[in-house]
Amino acid sequence: MLRVSAVAEDAGLPTASLCCSGFVGQAKSSSMGLGYPDLGIATIPGHIDVQSSEELRNNILTVTLDDVIENLTAAKTVTTTRAREPEPYEIVFQGDYREINRYFIENEWSDGLPIVPPTMPNIEEFLSFVDRERDEILGILLPDNRTATIWNVAVNGVMAGCRPEYMPILVAIVEAMADPQYGVEHSSNTPGAEALVILNGPIIKELDFNYEQGALRDGYQANSTIGRFVRLYLRNVAGFLPHRTDKGTFGGTWRVVLAENENALAEMGWPTYAAERGCAPGENAITISRFTGDKVIASVNGDEPEKLLPYLAESLVSASTWECNFTLGTAVNLYRPLLVMTPIIAEKFASGGYSKDDVRRRLFDLARIPASKFENLVRGWTNMLSGTRSLYEHAKLGTGPKVLGLSNDPNRLVPIVGAPDHIQIAVSGDPMRSNCIVLTHNGFCGFPTTKAVKLPDGWHEKLRMSRERG
Repeated sequence: MLRVSAVAEDAGLPTASLCCSGFVGQAKSSSMGLGYPDLGIATIPGHIDVQSSEELRNNILTVTLDDVIENLTAAKTVTTTRAREPEPYEIVFQGDYREINRYFIENEWSDGLPIVPPTMPNIEEFLSFVDRERDEILGILLPDNRTATIWNVAVNGVMAGCRPEYMPILVAIVEAMADPQYGVEHSSNTPGAEALVILNGPIIKELDFNYEQGALRDGYQANSTIGRFVRLYLRNVAGFLPHRTDKGTFGGTWRVVLAENENALAEMGWPTYAAERGCAPGENAITISRFTGDKVIASVNGDEPEKLLPYLAESLVSASTWECNFTLGTAVNLYRPLLVMTPIIAEKFASGGYSKDDVRRRLFDLARIPASKFENLVRGWTNMLSGTRSLYEHAKLGTGPKVLGLSNDPNRLVPIVGAPDHIQIAVSGDPMRSNCIVLTHNGFCGFPTTKAVKLPDGWHEKLRMSRERG
């Protein structure tokens, strides 16, 4: 909304952006990033989701309307200036470790944990692991419209505690963030979803990523620090700050990198996650996406595929509530839940003759809810879908997945996703545990985006020298 208002203001048209009380701070901070610190905000007191029609009408007439009139009629001074920021190579502070960390916390450049001071020698080590100019622009990141560069990737990588040889992965992550498909501007939305990086390729072993027991827990430097880098970069470059531009209602801690168990995949003849997304076999690649939560599927029991599927499907269903609005509601056909299987479960499917696509098709058939419940999840219990049309009507009009319109019976079972290939599958975790985990997806607010990891010339020699330095 604010971006549209900025475009209109740039064309000389006055605007008034309607905003509930809890979002006014975010709106003002985002306006600064857009170069319009005086962008007109019309406040709606409270939150419309819990107001009666009478309360909402009264609030609009007594507060919002006056704001709208003033914003559309009062003279404004439009400026594109912002507070001075440090230059890329500027020394911002000198002191000991404790003093540096205090300074970074005071300037909101830290996530609250101690950072590794980004000294020039540390940054130069990171830069040596990419064959690219330090000033190369990777994209422009909202909400602050700040430039993502090789240099500031290195700076934040140092701060996060990464090793220099992780730099090619960090660059690929930021390239994915800057891709419009990903939608980095939604990284502050109120459900507080967190980004997850999925890693594939030989680099998993070369850099000692954990892909077995505890695969989604901190404890391994590569998995943990790269996950922390994502959150630091969103904060320091994109500009998502708590109580201002970051409006996660609860939020969560950054997620560690999920590395696939490619040994297990090769043995069972299944493609890697990256290969399914168009990468060449054996190519190093990352995929970044945002997930609203996760649900452990413990003690999956069964000696053949068809005995495993009902539990997995039920878990997909029970984990997915309002997220169905990315199948039909706020968006259409953009819900991409992720099912992570341990190798022992994936192998049971493979040995039973099931491909990944076979598993998806069966989960698509089984992971279903009554149409009436789906409608409550997107319009009833929530307000994610406007209007009064039913799922059936949307499907017939082409404004929703066709599979939702095969019948008009409110008790018919409908899938939670629009097609079988919308269910993502990865293999990782303890090889000898019969557990799985499902992660519910934040739709276009962090759509899965894959980028190749480009290694520098002399990679293996540089890696050897870095390890010798410690």
